Amino acid sequence: MVAPRISPATQPSDRWRVRPPPRAAPRPTVDFVTGRGEGSRKSGSLPVPWTMPVEEFVAGWISGALGLVLGHPFDTIKLLGFFKGMSFPIASIAVVNSVLFGVYSNVLLVLTATSHQERWAQPPSYTHVFTAGCAGGLMQSYFLAPFDLIKVRLQNQTEPRAWPGSLPPRYRGPVHCAASICREEGPRGLFRGAWALVLRDTPTLGVYFLTYEWLCRQYTSDGQTPSSGTVLVAGGFAGIASWVSATPLDVIKSRMQMDGLKERAYHGVLHCMASSVRQEGLGVFFRGLTINSARAFPVNAVTFLSYEYLLQARG
Repeated sequence: MVAPRISPATQPSDRWRVRPPPRAAPRPTVDFVTGRGEGSRKSGSLPVPWTMPVEEFVAGWISGALGLVLGHPFDTIKLLGFFKGMSFPIASIAVVNSVLFGVYSNVLLVLTATSHQERWAQPPSYTHVFTAGCAGGLMQSYFLAPFDLIKVRLQNQTEPRAWPGSLPPRYRGPVHCAASICREEGPRGLFRGAWALVLRDTPTLGVYFLTYEWLCRQYTSDGQTPSSGTVLVAGGFAGIASWVSATPLDVIKSRMQMDGLKERAYHGVLHCMASSVRQEGLGVFFRGLTINSARAFPVNAVTFLSYEYLLQARG
């Protein structure tokens, strides 16, 4: 006997059927050392759990040291010794460069959820690049302020050291310089010119990374890694672009850092700007632009090339 067919209307309701539980989506993770992620990646979402990659900090430190060795003679071009005060900045400014590249890369990781090795295949938006660069510049400023003040004071110390009967130099080295500033101007004296440094570096380093990223993409096929020549050229012009925008505030920053050696001449950033324009005209804001640009191209070309090479070698 053939069983009677049951019409759809008389079939048991689906709501009484037992369904298997849905499979959970894999949780995206990011490796602590490499910054590589697994699982789904959606632009703008933060991988969970998220940990901070450290290789960008290490590569930034080494590349910063290499760039500093190349650029330091330009910093002291007006002085007798090309490598005057070299030991101090190679240890300090390289650390600051580590902060810059490390913060930039990690902020970009938060914004795009793609590691450094994946960014040429999945390029971030220019808005994300600029935002991450500004964040790196802001953080760098706070680390840089005391080191940069001591470097400027040492480099502008032109008292002769060995002439018979001459007065001894004001500062005997970076530690003595820092101690003298704290004793004469208080601990806050180590951050003299810090606001000008923040105003200089925050937007300038956004322009810096934006220029580098744009030039690399213009001369590299989609999804490909830029060649060494492209990285050198893009890094060099990124340095020039950043210094064109930074030079006006760099002049103000340096003047405020030297202020206080004898007596206070400026009451703040705006007062320093107004006094400089009143006494020397608008051209004062572009003083040193030529030497800064000449220094910027080779220094930043080497910095970016070594940075990219170190990360690729690690990857």
